[in-house]
Amino acid sequence: MFTTRPTLQGTFGMASSTHWLASQTALAVLEDGGNAFDAAVAAGFVLHVVEPHLNGPAGEVPIILAPAGGPVRVLCGQGPAPAGATIAHYTSLGLTLVPGTGPLAAAVPGAFDAWMRLLHDHGTKRLAEVLRYAIGYAQTGHPPVERLAQTVETVRGLFETEWTASAEVYLPAGRAPEPGRLFRNPALAATWRRLVAEAEAAGPGRQTQIEAARRVWREGFVAEAIARAAARPTLDTSGERHRATLTGEDLAGYAASYEDPVTYDWQGWTVCKAGPWTQGPVLLQQLALLPEGSAPDPGDPDGLHALIEGTKLAMADREAWYGDTGEVPLGTLLSPEYNAARRRLIGPTASLEVRPGSPGGRTPRLSPHATAAAAQFLLALEAERAVVGGDHLEVVGAQSPPER
Repeated sequence: MFTTRPTLQGTFGMASSTHWLASQTALAVLEDGGNAFDAAVAAGFVLHVVEPHLNGPAGEVPIILAPAGGPVRVLCGQGPAPAGATIAHYTSLGLTLVPGTGPLAAAVPGAFDAWMRLLHDHGTKRLAEVLRYAIGYAQTGHPPVERLAQTVETVRGLFETEWTASAEVYLPAGRAPEPGRLFRNPALAATWRRLVAEAEAAGPGRQTQIEAARRVWREGFVAEAIARAAARPTLDTSGERHRATLTGEDLAGYAASYEDPVTYDWQGWTVCKAGPWTQGPVLLQQLALLPEGSAPDPGDPDGLHALIEGTKLAMADREAWYGDTGEVPLGTLLSPEYNAARRRLIGPTASLEVRPGSPGGRTPRLSPHATAAAAQFLLALEAERAVVGGDHLEVVGAQSPPER
């Protein structure tokens, strides 16, 4: 088969991530005698430094792990909504939708505790040993990717007027990070050094120090800084300034937890995903919707059409049924009977509708955001099919579905 990338092979170990420095870090940990979990934690914290526009220690992380000789497990690093994030609170502010940016959108940070629990339960390295790579790149610098600069520029106004501490880091001397020019984050390096020092002061044991780091994050100087920032009114997409609902009590009460994965057996393989608090089960539904469990031929238009339409049906179910509260009928959503009926909805032309199913006869409910997104898609499709000539615009065939 022709590929545009070389086939990677090795005899010792392999690591993959979204950034070369994180992958390099993971392999360095393996070469230093660490195991895969040590390598994953070290790489994860390096990603916080080199790709801060994508993830961070105060974000979330779903982890699927398969220890040698043990069962596959999911480690949930997704924090819940703060206790004060109630419908009554938001409506009292005159809001019908949680603003997409700003403090009101903040969940309880989950990533740091999940990485620490992974290191505590399955790793072999000490906290200082896995954090030293992230500390090094934050202190001495790294070549920023282009997307980092682009993202910083999109929020420059907010950084300069609202998130001034972020401006000090990401807009030094008023300049966004530039590709080819070393970018440093000494504030983050200092945070991790202090956290390591306080953890090591708790005692000599590896796990003792990791547990101390978790307490520092939840109740110590890190938690105090997060709570102070959350209490400061900040402008959000509603056009008003609001305080976060996140409090120190929320931070102190959170701990990452383990759970069983959602699974689906396909062509002799058991595919594992995190639960419906993520969109992971969508892939399992896509597999269940494939004709007779077969894989589509990349060169076969009919196979690709079936895959694409099945993906849309699975995504529609995600919008209607997935969530982190209440019962999600995954047993029915992955059942042969349900998917056989759903498969019959796939016709010879592309569907332009959002079509969630009715597992167990239940009536699906879609959020206004999902229906608005579908309407925007139709408008974009009409624009793409428009013929522009001279000084006029004519929409061609906007009422008929497109052929695949």
